[in-house]
Amino acid sequence: MPAATLTRKAVASHNTAEDLWCIIDHKVYDLTDFVDAHPGGSVVLAQVAGTDATSAFYNLHRQEVLQKYSSMCIGTLEGETPEVIEQVPGALSTVPYAEPTWLRPEFKSPYYKESHRKLQKAMRLFTDKYVTPEAQEKERDGTYISQELIDRMAENGILAMRLGPGKHLHGKTFMGAVKGEEFDYFHDLVVAQEMVRANARGFQDGNMAGMVISLTAVRQWLKDEKLRDQITEECLSGKKKICLAITEAFAGSDVASIRTTAEKTPDGKHWIINGTKKWITNGVFCDYFVTGCKTKKGFSVILIPRSEAVETSPIKTSYSAAAGTSYIQFDNVKVPANHLLGEEDNGFTVIMSNFNHERWMMSCANIRQSRVVVEECLKWANQRIVFSKPLITQPVIRAKIAKMISHVEANQAWLENVTYQMCSLSYAEQGKLLGGPIGLLKSFATRSAHEIADEAVNIFGGRGLTQTGMGRVVEMFHRTYKFDAILGGAEEILADLGVRQALKSMPKAML
Repeated sequence: MPAATLTRKAVASHNTAEDLWCIIDHKVYDLTDFVDAHPGGSVVLAQVAGTDATSAFYNLHRQEVLQKYSSMCIGTLEGETPEVIEQVPGALSTVPYAEPTWLRPEFKSPYYKESHRKLQKAMRLFTDKYVTPEAQEKERDGTYISQELIDRMAENGILAMRLGPGKHLHGKTFMGAVKGEEFDYFHDLVVAQEMVRANARGFQDGNMAGMVISLTAVRQWLKDEKLRDQITEECLSGKKKICLAITEAFAGSDVASIRTTAEKTPDGKHWIINGTKKWITNGVFCDYFVTGCKTKKGFSVILIPRSEAVETSPIKTSYSAAAGTSYIQFDNVKVPANHLLGEEDNGFTVIMSNFNHERWMMSCANIRQSRVVVEECLKWANQRIVFSKPLITQPVIRAKIAKMISHVEANQAWLENVTYQMCSLSYAEQGKLLGGPIGLLKSFATRSAHEIADEAVNIFGGRGLTQTGMGRVVEMFHRTYKFDAILGGAEEILADLGVRQALKSMPKAML
C-alpha cells in the first residue's frame, strides 16, 4: 500500500533528474533512482518531472508496467482515487469481446456446466501464475520447456487432460473441478484456450505439443497393452517426451510420398528404419518418435525410441526455438516388431484418425489467440491519443475492429458447434463425419487470423512490428499465425477435404 498522502503542489517541487517524482493515475511515483535504468531513456522522464504524467504514460504503456514497478509508488494524492483497474492473476478481462460469450456474465450458453467454469478458473490461474512467466522467458532466449513446469503440469493432470476425453482420465479428479469420467470435449476446449493465453507461439508448441498429437495415436493403435501403458505412464508423468514424425522434405500434406523406409528383419522380430523427417515439433528433446514409414506394400506407423542411430538437430523458423522444431535422421534404427501402430501397410488409417483432434485443438488455440489480439487492439485504440483524440474515435479504426470481432465470434460459435458434435458422436463416427467440418473450420480460422493480423498491425503501426512494448502480442501473432495455416494440414488441403467429404453425401440426381 502507498506510504503517504501527498498533494499535487508537493509533487511539483520534485522536478529535476536528481529528484524526480510524477503522478500516474492519482498515485505518486519516485523515479529518481530509475532515471538511468528507464528503457526509454532519461529525457522522457525529465519531460514529466513533477507533473501529472497519466496521459503520457498510458499513451505508451499498459497498466502491467506500473504493477511491475509498484515498489516505486510512494503515495496517493490527497482526496483522489485511482481509476484504472489493476490486473489480477486468474481474473476475467472486462474489455468487451476479450472473453468468449459463455464467460461474459450478461450472456448464457447451453454448452457449459459448472465443472467447465470451475476448470476455466483453475486453468486461468495456473496459466497466469506458472505458464506465462516461463513462456515469455523461453520465447526470448529460445531454450526448451523446463522439467519443473512439465512436472507441475503432470502433477495437476494437465498433460493427461490435453489428450482429450478417455479412459486414461478415469478414477481421478482434475484441478479440483472435474472428474475424469465426466471430462468432455468442452473441458478439452477450456484447457486448450486457456493455455494459449500465455501469448508465446513458439513456446506454445514447445509446451509438449508433440505429445498431444502423438500419444493419442499410441493409445489408440498400439496393440501391445503393456508397452502402451508404459509409454503412457512415462509421458503423462513427464518422465519421457514424445512427438509425431510424419513430414519430410519430400512430403508434407502428400503423405504418400514419404521416403523413410521400414523393413522387417528376416526373423520378423524387428524393423530397420532409414530416412529423414523435417519440421518435427519437439523433436530436438523427445525420447520417442511416432514415425510414418514406407513399408513393403504401403505405409505404416512405428514407435521409435531415441537411440544412437537417431540424430536430431534444430531448425530455425520464424517463431521461437523454444518449440524444439527439428530435422531427424534415422540411420539403420532397429525397433522391435511390437512397436507397430495399427496394421502393417495400413498406416493411413492411424494418421487420418489422429488428425481430427489435432486440427480441432489447433482451431481452439488459433481462435483464442485471435481474440487476444482483438483485446489488444481495443485497449490500444482506447488509450492511444492521435490528433488530440483517442484512436478509437476514428471510424476507420472502428471498422477494422468490427471486422476482427466478427471473425472471432463467428469462429468461436462454429468451434462450439463442432465441439458439441464431438461430444455426441463416438470416436468412429467422428472419424467418418467430422474430418471435413473440422478441416473447413481450421482452414477458415487461419484465414480469419490472416485478416486479423493484417488489421491489427495497421492499428498498432510501428509498434505492431516491434517485439517489445505495447505491440509485442500483435507482432508475435502477425509473425506466427501462419504456423496454424500450415501445420496439421495446409489451408488449401483442408478446404478441399471439406468439400470432397461433402460430395460423398451428394445425391445422385437432383430434381
